[in-house]
Amino acid sequence: MGLLSLLSRYKFTLFGVLAVLLWSAVLHIVRIVSEDFGAIGGAALVYTYSALFLVAFSGIPNIKTYPKRYVVIGGTLFVAYELCLSLSLGFANSREQSAQVLIVNYLWPLFTILGAVICKNTQANSILLLPGSVLAFVGVCLVVSGDSSLLEGMLSNIISNPLAFLLAFSGAIIWAIYCNLTKYMSGGHNTISLFFIFTAGTLWLKWCFLDAGFNSGFSFSSVFLLALAGGGMALGYGLWNKAIIGGNMILLAAISYFTPVFSGVFAALILGVSLQQSFWLGVVSVTVGSLLCWQSTRYKNQRISQVQSVLDNTE
Repeated sequence: MGLLSLLSRYKFTLFGVLAVLLWSAVLHIVRIVSEDFGAIGGAALVYTYSALFLVAFSGIPNIKTYPKRYVVIGGTLFVAYELCLSLSLGFANSREQSAQVLIVNYLWPLFTILGAVICKNTQANSILLLPGSVLAFVGVCLVVSGDSSLLEGMLSNIISNPLAFLLAFSGAIIWAIYCNLTKYMSGGHNTISLFFIFTAGTLWLKWCFLDAGFNSGFSFSSVFLLALAGGGMALGYGLWNKAIIGGNMILLAAISYFTPVFSGVFAALILGVSLQQSFWLGVVSVTVGSLLCWQSTRYKNQRISQVQSVLDNTE
């Protein structure tokens, strides 16, 4: 029985690893889909496919069973984040810039930790938190600067397309707020299918209101990539939900912080872009900085638990 339990935990942990890899890859496919169908039209189609996949596997969500406050607040934050993420990729001037804005979006783990500390939901060791935060921000600056000098290259790149970078940065903040609120408002309910439906509906309304249209006609390759992006995104969420049920969350949390590295590798493979040395230095800096911030909370909370244990034993 012990062996079966161990194997089951390994299986769920593997699901989580696969989810992280899927998310790292599928967003680059979303960029290609946006080239075929437009930033808004492509995103609307991807989230529609994802919603259909999720409903097919988990059933039609019953909105009446979910906490109303979470549906309204959590749903709004989720939709806002997904719009910021997908449209920042679609509005990027080039495939290389889409890889850059994606790294900007990966500031969300840092913002999640900072938000939890500010709201006093957790405690952190400032000796690790401060340098970790600085490293993460410097890393993003290196990524955005491209092959030019740090400040000049960063400003030039942002000025060339402020909307894409603003969306990516805003998305990182929104997702951090969502992560901190979900734990306390969701009541343990899995509302991903419902929120994907909300996202798809919002994008279609935006598409109709702006009369955006599609960039090109539907071809076999474009539809295949669309199905791949939508299915991959849905599968990623499905695998992650299974992983958090029975997987090793400490290991999964650590692996998830390497998402910028995986994203850079998949950007080179899927988008076929040649990424500069500054990009990789920035990615490593963001990853190490985020890991330091994560470790700062684990270290502090472990110390508090140890002190509390000693006090309990002396009573």
